Amino acid sequence: MAEAEAEAGAGPVVTDVPTVIVDDLHVVYRVYGSSRTNAPATIRRLLRRQQSPAMRQVHAVRGVSLVCHKGESIGLIGRNGSGKSTLLRAIAGLLPPNRGAVYAEGRPSLLGVHAALLNDLTGERNVRLGCLAMGMTPAEVDAAYEGIVEFSGIGRFIDLPMRTYSSGMQQRLRFAIASARTHDVMLVDEALATGDRDFRQRSEERIKAMRTDAGSVFLVSHSLDVVQNTCTRAIWLDAGQVKMDGTPDEVIAAYKTAFKAR
Repeated sequence: MAEAEAEAGAGPVVTDVPTVIVDDLHVVYRVYGSSRTNAPATIRRLLRRQQSPAMRQVHAVRGVSLVCHKGESIGLIGRNGSGKSTLLRAIAGLLPPNRGAVYAEGRPSLLGVHAALLNDLTGERNVRLGCLAMGMTPAEVDAAYEGIVEFSGIGRFIDLPMRTYSSGMQQRLRFAIASARTHDVMLVDEALATGDRDFRQRSEERIKAMRTDAGSVFLVSHSLDVVQNTCTRAIWLDAGQVKMDGTPDEVIAAYKTAFKAR
């Protein structure tokens, strides 16, 4: 793919430089539930080295292959359980593949991983520690601090412990911290589902700016409008497999048509 020529103000340049390569990726994990067997049966099972009857394997990602290029913003859509979040975690290096491989430029940053929040510390301390954990210098943290707090909309609560925050406030602060620096690859999982319309709009603009200034963005969202407004490409996952890969308009139209037919 030749490098696209971007007109002034038209958005980022999508190049032929790959930032993420997913090659025939399979991710299988075990799910454990409660066992209703009695104690003697459990002892016999342990002695025979048999697996728990409550354990089952989930093949969450099934042979996914894709190439993401610098400047792209890829929206992952699909029903709950389709493998979207599992794919993000595998790209971030948090889930080992059972088969296949993931190759990435730099270190992909999954929203909330580098900016882990500590409940007993104030929002202010979490901002500073989160930024330092991402590799920012103290001077860079000082310069970015006011903008992070303003963007998150936390306001006067920034001096209170994190345990006093609602889940929405915590997620907004995570996004504000994680998006305060340039990432080679940014992975965002449903961060824009929290907050009011103003915050969602500002978050969308922030993602567009990150895509322009950095490498690539992967976005998981159940809001098809967010994917349509934010992404240059969309991938529809179904039962852990790629159902369709194309422009947001094409993929979202097909997705909507499939569910109307049911």
